Amino acid sequence: MRKQILIVEDEKNIVDILTFNLEKEGYEILVAYDGDTGLQLALAKNPDLILLDIMLPSRNGFDVCRALRAQNNCTPVIMLTAREEETDKVFGLEVGADDYMTKPFSMRELLARVKANIRRTGMAESAAQSADESSPERQVLGRFRFDSALMMVYKDDKALDLTQREYELLYFLSASPGKVFSREVLMERVWNYEGYVGDVRAVDVAVRRLREKVEDDPAQPQFILTRRGMGYLFQV
Repeated sequence: MRKQILIVEDEKNIVDILTFNLEKEGYEILVAYDGDTGLQLALAKNPDLILLDIMLPSRNGFDVCRALRAQNNCTPVIMLTAREEETDKVFGLEVGADDYMTKPFSMRELLARVKANIRRTGMAESAAQSADESSPERQVLGRFRFDSALMMVYKDDKALDLTQREYELLYFLSASPGKVFSREVLMERVWNYEGYVGDVRAVDVAVRRLREKVEDDPAQPQFILTRRGMGYLFQV
């Protein structure tokens, strides 16, 4: 079955270019030209990935993404924006987007990011389906318990409300306690962007959001630590 991508973009020429290139790669395409229609299609059709413009009629991309996540919809979202402002990029990640690309963008890079996000989601689903839930794989690290079969993390025996990306990031870091991973390595291993060279801000935003859920005091983290100029590590 072909993977389905929803394009939510009000500029028809961009929609046409994206549709042409994505269909050539074998994807099935859905299109919405405003935010309300995009949200309705996303919830009704549950596509494999969403390409979401920020500046849209009726409802902007930030609000669409926020509404999706409020419905516990974990479909990968790549935000498309003509804006260069730092706050726009970070805010998109804060409301739940998985990545962003600034127009004009390289079609080759966009296709690579689309493929990486869909592959990452597929790998996570396969792992969950193949796990034997009657005897889940569990690992205890200090105050944390990891259940890889159910893709759940518990702190002090209380389940943490993590997104898929947050779970994957915490699971990856915790698999090698005390080992420092650079942002580039995390983009490759957690975001699944092979040979990634570019903006690594998504890692910093994801770590900040994760700390808000796992730390006793996010302002003074004791589990997910930063090594200045090097990267991040998990410490029990």
